[in-house]
Amino acid sequence: MAIVTFRMIPLLAAIAMIGLSAEARDDGRYANSPLKGWFESLKSKAGGPCCADADGTALDEVDWDTLDGHYRVRLLGEWITVPDDAVIKEPNRAGRTFVWPYYVNGRAMIRCFMPGSMT
Repeated sequence: MAIVTFRMIPLLAAIAMIGLSAEARDDGRYANSPLKGWFESLKSKAGGPCCADADGTALDEVDWDTLDGHYRVRLLGEWITVPDDAVIKEPNRAGRTFVWPYYVNGRAMIRCFMPGSMT
C-alpha cells in the first residue's frame, strides 16, 4: 500500500500523467505548484480546513471504496468509514483520491476525504 503525503501532490500529479509511481518528501521545491493554494483552501463540513492539522494522503484504488452508500478508506490495514460531513464535494483538480487522517489515542479519524475523478 503506497501512502503519499500532501506535500507530494504536485510530484504525484506529474507522475500520474506519465504512469509511474514514486515517493518523495517536500523540501520546498513545490512552493510554486499551481495546486498548492487549491489544496490549502480545501474544507469539509467536518470542521475547518483539511490541511490545517492533517497531511493529505493519496490513496491507491484498492484502498478506498463504498459500502452501504458511504465511502470508506483503508488506513494502517483497517477499513474506516468516512463521515459524510468529511467528504469534499468540489471537483477534484488532482484526480487522485485523497484522505486527511488524524489520530486520537492511536485510532485513525478522517478530517477530509476527496474521491478521485473516476467516481
